[in-house]
Amino acid sequence: MTAQAAATGMVTGEPAAKARITWSELHRKARGVAAGLVRGGLQPGQAVAVLAGLPVETAPVAQGIWLAGGSMTMLHQPTPRTDLQAWRADTVRVLRMIDARAVVVGAPFEAVTPVLEAYGIKNYQAGELIAGPDHPPVSVGEDDVALLQLTSGSTAEPKAVRITHRNLYANLANSRDHLGCDETGVMVSWLPMFHDMGMVGCLLLPMMTGMELVSLRPADFLSRPLVWAEMMSRYGGTITTAPNFAWAVLNRQLARVPDGALDLSTLRVAGNGAEPIDPATMRAFVETAARFGLRPEAVNCCYGAAESTLVISMSEMSDEMLLDSVDGSELERGRATPGDTREIPKLGRPYPSVEVQVVDDDGKPLGVRQVGRIQLRGDSVTDGYVTPDGYESARDADGWLDIGDEGYLVEDGQIVVCGRRKDVIIMGGRNIYPTDIERAAGTVEGVREGNVVAVRLMAGEGQARESFAVIAESKLADDETAAAKIVKEVTSRVVAEIDARPAQVRVVPPGSLPKTPSGKLRRAAARTLL
Repeated sequence: MTAQAAATGMVTGEPAAKARITWSELHRKARGVAAGLVRGGLQPGQAVAVLAGLPVETAPVAQGIWLAGGSMTMLHQPTPRTDLQAWRADTVRVLRMIDARAVVVGAPFEAVTPVLEAYGIKNYQAGELIAGPDHPPVSVGEDDVALLQLTSGSTAEPKAVRITHRNLYANLANSRDHLGCDETGVMVSWLPMFHDMGMVGCLLLPMMTGMELVSLRPADFLSRPLVWAEMMSRYGGTITTAPNFAWAVLNRQLARVPDGALDLSTLRVAGNGAEPIDPATMRAFVETAARFGLRPEAVNCCYGAAESTLVISMSEMSDEMLLDSVDGSELERGRATPGDTREIPKLGRPYPSVEVQVVDDDGKPLGVRQVGRIQLRGDSVTDGYVTPDGYESARDADGWLDIGDEGYLVEDGQIVVCGRRKDVIIMGGRNIYPTDIERAAGTVEGVREGNVVAVRLMAGEGQARESFAVIAESKLADDETAAAKIVKEVTSRVVAEIDARPAQVRVVPPGSLPKTPSGKLRRAAARTLL
């Protein structure tokens, strides 16, 4: 219905070369993509991989693959710091894992075409497919695979989440209803479409509901972050979303902008998700953005995962950022007792398509405010993964999927997440969460905000018992005296606020910490810096 009737569409190419296409025009181009794939021999259910960086190409190619009856995988894209030889080997490994029958290549990655041909991998140029003749949609079932979403770090040990058409629709319909999405809304996004938030939340949701979409490239934001706010102001953005680090970056940029130079008064959803949410970041952003008309209740804390298609829960639209105040020492012992030493965002109640429970290490369900493993089941939750060794089930006998996070439920059913279970540091019977260490270290003068990681060190890795290291980026890293002062102050701040001493503190130059192409820190990969 959106493709047939909506006058809204998708704006791309800002700020350098603006172009706009309506959803109905995009649908016609997608049918051309479908025609080319079907002519090329694609059968229903077969996988097609996409390597394209321009939203104007990615959007019709994605829809066209589904119209042809195929499943889609967005390949991880190389960045200027990527080892291209390693990336090539990893990408070929992913293509074999998903049994890709073809790769659709778009700008700026045309140079990989000879590599694909050398491996005998069929490929198409996105522009040629988009310009092709029309083809009617191929019928598929609700439980057929629509998306094979590569998990973070899916390179040397790749894994893809199986997302069916049923999973997709359940999650998208919940988001539509929760956010009130329709043709009156305007989504502004720079998130990469190979990330689940970028693909599902910031492309498929507008495509399904008819919202106007202003789609930037990640490189546009990362090279000039203020462009994000400028597009919200120019197009009257009503919804946008990003990880916590991006809000911190935007806040620093907005602080330099004169009062009234931008208009953020139309923004009713400023979503924060995909990584731990720092209340201080959003408080600072709200205070700064209020000068441009932002309403505090626009801040929306959300919880999601590729295994749940995208969203697990979202805070209510009418509330300011809701925080749970707890006793930090009790939290480290598995009890979220109300107190005043730590604030953690409440992430809303689970979507209707997702059931959530918290269990102990033996799988026994826990009560309110008891910290344990978060598990999911429901219509938007995947049944498993595609791996190099074949299909791997993600659920237990009762249908529950362990998401890998620790957290708890509060009295009104909202979810609170403490951190990734594999990252928890265990010292003296305490469960110390890296995010608490990172927030403390990040307040030290000279440390780049949002560019500090706490790394778990296991017993036997140079120390007698489990401990942790802190790695912080600083522009002063090459100044031996200044770096030594930062090490001392980070140690003192962490001891004062966490009551635990890091085994190591390293100060490294800007750009040293490994990140995903969307800009999120990769805590596990940072261990290599030690």
